[in-house]
Amino acid sequence: MHPTPPPDGPVVSCPSCRRQITYSVANPWRPFCSERCRLADLGDWAAERFRLPVKPTEGNDDAPDDPV
Repeated sequence: MHPTPPPDGPVVSCPSCRRQITYSVANPWRPFCSERCRLADLGDWAAERFRLPVKPTEGNDDAPDDPV
C-alpha cells in the first residue's frame, strides 16, 4: 500500500537550500521555499553554472564549416 500524501501536499526538499517544505498551491514559489531561493536558482542558470550534458557527435564541432 502506498502512503497517502498529506492533504496540503507532499513534503519535498527545496532544490536550492534543501529545506523541507510542503509542495502545495499555497506556496507561490514552489518547488522552492522562498523567492530568494527561486531567484538564486535562476541566477545560477543565467550565469551558466548549471549545464545539460551533451554527447559530442562526429563532425559536430564549434568551428564553422569551410565555404565551398
